[in-house]
Order: sequence, then C-alpha cells, then structure tokens
Amino acid sequence: MTQKYFIGIDGGTQSSKVSIFDLDGDLICSGVQKLRPIERSSEGVAIHPDDDVWDSIASACTKAMHDFPHDPRDILGVGLCTIRCCRVLLNDKGQLVTPVISWMDHRLSLPYQHLDQAVAYVTTTSGYIGYRLCGEFKDTAANYEGVWPIDKKTWQWSDDQHVIDQCNVPRKMLFDLVSPGEKLGLVNADAASLTGLPEGLPVFATANDKAVEALGSGLGQESTVLISLGTYIGGMAYGDFDSGGANAYFHNMACIPQRYLHESAGVRQGMGTISWFRELLGDSFSYALESDSVTAEQRLNNQAEGIPVGCDGLLTLPEWLAPNDQQFKRGAMIGFNSTHTRGHLYRSILESIAMTMKNHIDAMCAESGLVPKQILVSGGGANSDVLMQIFADVFDLPALNNQITGSAGLGAAICAAVGGGTYAGFDQATEHMVAFNKSFSPDPKRVIRYLELNSIFKQVSSQTDVINRRLNEAGFQL
Repeated sequence: MTQKYFIGIDGGTQSSKVSIFDLDGDLICSGVQKLRPIERSSEGVAIHPDDDVWDSIASACTKAMHDFPHDPRDILGVGLCTIRCCRVLLNDKGQLVTPVISWMDHRLSLPYQHLDQAVAYVTTTSGYIGYRLCGEFKDTAANYEGVWPIDKKTWQWSDDQHVIDQCNVPRKMLFDLVSPGEKLGLVNADAASLTGLPEGLPVFATANDKAVEALGSGLGQESTVLISLGTYIGGMAYGDFDSGGANAYFHNMACIPQRYLHESAGVRQGMGTISWFRELLGDSFSYALESDSVTAEQRLNNQAEGIPVGCDGLLTLPEWLAPNDQQFKRGAMIGFNSTHTRGHLYRSILESIAMTMKNHIDAMCAESGLVPKQILVSGGGANSDVLMQIFADVFDLPALNNQITGSAGLGAAICAAVGGGTYAGFDQATEHMVAFNKSFSPDPKRVIRYLELNSIFKQVSSQTDVINRRLNEAGFQL
C-alpha cells in the first residue's frame, strides 16, 4: 500500500510553519516563514501589517510542498491551525477591510465596534485563512476565545440576546460553525496557485492554537499538565466545564469536540522575550555562531548550563508585554554586578518563565482539585535540556517532551487524519501519531534552592509595580 500523508498548518504570532506528516506522525518535511514585526502605531494597538498572516502561511505552504519528496496525490488532507484571540474584519467578498488585529491589541478585550460600513464579517484568523483556502464562510467553534457571542456548552452561537448585545456582533456578521475534525471545504484554484497545495485537497477544522498544541503533544486525561512554550506561554490540563467560572483559570474549548481544557494564567511575550534577548546580542554573536556551526540557542544553553540556581543573585521579571488592564507593568532584571555573563542573563530569563508558570499552575490546580504527577512541555523551547531540567526542578515533578516539538502542526494533521476517516477517533489517531522523547527528573538539591528562590520571586512584581506606576503617571513609559 502506498504511504499517505497529512499536512498541518500552524500559523503563529512570530512565524507560520507548515509540516507534512505520514500516518505514524513522522515529519517528512516542513516550510517556515517568519511574520513581519507587529505594528504598534499607538499605545495598546497591535496589528499584523498588510496581509501578513495569509502571506506567511502561503509562503510556508509553498516551501513545504517544494520539499515534499513524494506524489502530492498521496496527501489526504490538511488541518488548519492559526493564532487565537485575534479579530479579522472582512467585506462581503471575504477581503480584509483592515489588517488583522493581534491578540496583543487592547481592543480585543472590548466588544466589537462597528465603525466601518464596509465590514460584513467579523471572524478569527482561522475563519479568514479558511476562507482564503476554500472560499467558504465556515470556522471552527473552538477558536472563539474572548469577546464573542459563543455558547461554550453547546459550541454554537449564543441565542441569548443579552450576550449578543454585550459582544455587539449580530449573527449575520459571523461565520457558520463546525467542530474540530469537520471539513471546512476544498482548496480552490486561487489558493492552490498561491500555496502549492493540490487543488481539491480537503481542509479540516481544528481549534485555537493552544488546544491544537495540547492534542499534538499527547496531553493525557489524568494527572498531567501541559506547558505550551510559545509567544504566549500557557499551562493546560483537561477538565470539566463549569459555567460558574473560576478565578485561577478559564475554560478553553479543546481540540476534541465537547471536551474542555482548564488553562492557567500565562506569560505574555514569553518565548518572545528569549527572541528579544537573542536579537540584542547583535551581528557579531550571529557571525561567531556561523563560523562554528552552532545555533544561537545551543550556544546560550551551553553557557547557561553551568550557572547555579538563582544565577548568582540575578532575578528576571518576565513582564515584557503588559496586560491590557495594567499597561504600566514592565519587565525587569534585578541584581546585576560585574560577575554576570551572557549565560547568567539567559538562564535568569528561563528561570523566571519556569517560576511564573509554576505559580500560575499551582493556583489553577489548587482551585480545580488537580494533583499533577508530571508536566509535559511542548514548543521549540522544549528542545533545550537546560530549560527542561529547570522545569523539572522548579515543579519538583518529572518533565517530559515530545519527539516532534511542533505539536500544533502535528495536532492539525491529527484533525485531518480523523476528519478524513483514516483513524476512527482522536484517541486512536493520537496513539498512532504522537511519540514522547525523554523525561527529566528533578534534582532534590536544586528543588530546595528553587523553593527558596521562588519565595523571593513572588514578591518582585508587587515591588516593581509601584515604581512602574510612577513612571507611567510621569509620562516616561512609551
């Protein structure tokens, strides 16, 4: 029998990645395209320039198809996963009226304001990209997080007029909803010419990108918490839906129909902070890396590995992107002296991410009653043995990663495999397509030191908030 394949589209905040997998979840090839920097014309405004979200996905598709070594007719389907919590305004022909509004934009925490009569549809990035691929006004129900008139119990648009009025989006401006694994349509001729995808290829719905990543990482149903390392770093665990709400987590629709994820608070601009630090090192650092064939991440991890817990007194507060309701917040590095090296700074950022997620996930677990026995870490950062060991030591739990670090792309491919009927359901598909890599055990001595460090770390934000409020009020902050 000829081998068959599935495509997973993973459209992110910093880059779009398109991967092609076989039926066992083995990566055949991929294409990556970086997005252009987010445009910030004024405080709180954040947009993707021009049509960059679509352009990056089209380019990544073209690269993946160019490198695909087999017959394109053996590709059975494509799963579509894109950035969540964005807002896209389209005219009646499905064209952008304004550039895509990023999840970082303060307007996304507010109801939609209908200020432009050219706007006929209000949708998500998955709705927009799905329309570009198939020409159908359909979208996954599981990508409507934020101010949308969605009923999370029924996975349908709410018929409660109060909810509709609060969100200010009438039904006629919304796409039709489908569930993860259901067909959005077929790749049309225009999309095929721009992406290299075979015309007529079925496109299947997934969910919001974090939920798709949870599926592709193999997050289990019991005693496991997932830490998703992306531009936004989040913590997730499967749980039941409670319409009464919670304080330390929110209910996120999973990439399995009628299932839910509990999601903790996270780190905004989390892995983006690491990208920021790497770019600050400049061209001379990059040129040195090219000369000895070592990546920036490898060099930094090598330098951080021998640094002790607490980085010789250096603490980082990873608040590089302020919340919409606390725009005065800023990140900080505290405790510099002349003994600190590039490795100290880098490890301090990693420690701050791990401790922040430990505190958020502890709050979620205390409220939900979950007692985790291990943590699963996904995303490109999970390639770092240094970071994986820090997570194990900070959480005092085994930390596990995947063989495929692009879990969102694999999760999207799993949706296509289920939707196309190759596997009978999500459990069977996950069993066949997801493989784990290795586990990192906590070191008892470092566990004790991190407990001591975290007790200090928890106090930092309240102290820096006082200073940052004064800087903001005095007009010194951008």
